[in-house]
Amino acid sequence: MDEPITPDQQFPARYWHVLQDGRIQCDLCPRDCKLHDGQRGACFVRARAGDSMVLTTYGRSSGFCIDPIEKKPLYHFYPGSSVLSFGTAGCNLACKFCQNWDISKSRSFDKLMDRASPEAIAQCAVQHDCRSVAFTYNDPVIFAEYAIDVADACHARGIKTVAVTAGYINAQARKDFFAGMDAANVDLKGFTEAFYLKQTGSHLQPVLETLQYLKHETEVWLELTTLLIPGLNDSIEELEKMCRWIHDALGTGVPLHFTAFHPDYKLDDIPSTPLETLIQARKIALDCGLQYVYTGNVHHREGDTTLCHTCGNIAIERDWYEIKRYELTTEGCCKHCNASIPGCFGAFSGQFGRQRMPVRIGI
Repeated sequence: MDEPITPDQQFPARYWHVLQDGRIQCDLCPRDCKLHDGQRGACFVRARAGDSMVLTTYGRSSGFCIDPIEKKPLYHFYPGSSVLSFGTAGCNLACKFCQNWDISKSRSFDKLMDRASPEAIAQCAVQHDCRSVAFTYNDPVIFAEYAIDVADACHARGIKTVAVTAGYINAQARKDFFAGMDAANVDLKGFTEAFYLKQTGSHLQPVLETLQYLKHETEVWLELTTLLIPGLNDSIEELEKMCRWIHDALGTGVPLHFTAFHPDYKLDDIPSTPLETLIQARKIALDCGLQYVYTGNVHHREGDTTLCHTCGNIAIERDWYEIKRYELTTEGCCKHCNASIPGCFGAFSGQFGRQRMPVRIGI
């Protein structure tokens, strides 16, 4: 039995239509959930109430925290800056390896302790000198209406916006959602349909379409993340195929982050990803011609460091989320050879570092 939909959870949703049999179909993502009155979609947070669709988590969050932008991870988007991060509950994927499963798989609104209007979130970012606001922890696609309104409020105050997402979204919603984003880190979870279907309950092709859309039809700064799970998506053949596709479809300058898996949720019987696997994956990507490839969730300074693709000198040296050397001009050019590094840069006047600062926001 679905959890009852209370009056305070009935914010009007977009992206739906009525079917001939009277059910309502949600058109937000490729799941195309078809609902009777009172039913919730697979994401849990989009539901049918009477003769319309509602978003049950509008204005409600599982918490707010100020992070370094490198934690998203975004390495070419205003390095060293701080970002106000938040999420809600639910998810439209069913990843067996979810690292935030207590939030994304939540079927209870007890997780949603903080309430905040879009304007309050933007104001909080201004007060704490955050360069951007990130929609993260769970996939912001499922709370698109809320994220879009927050993005509008942030842009009115000069604050950038970031989506951390799996990119599982239909074409019209994709256009509206990313119109409000300045940057996105998209999880490319693997590169076979079998992996997507068995391990995430979704499909690969819609994600590839999102990536191509972002790169070729928007100004959104794009970075990719792939969590390498031993024995499931880390074969040399699959990694080579994925990196060649990125090279051909997205270009050589899109940063790619290979991150380490840690046993969690439904895959707690699989060991953590060895550092050697990440180093090998990084070499494969570099050999395929990708220029900016990083390692994450492990301590590996070489894999954290940005090298100029032209002269090979250090552009940004990192240790975890701390920047040790910054060798870029305000315009994002290498100080050694003046080559332009792809990304969004500005004056570097310090860094937020490895802090993690929870904050509370009231409506």
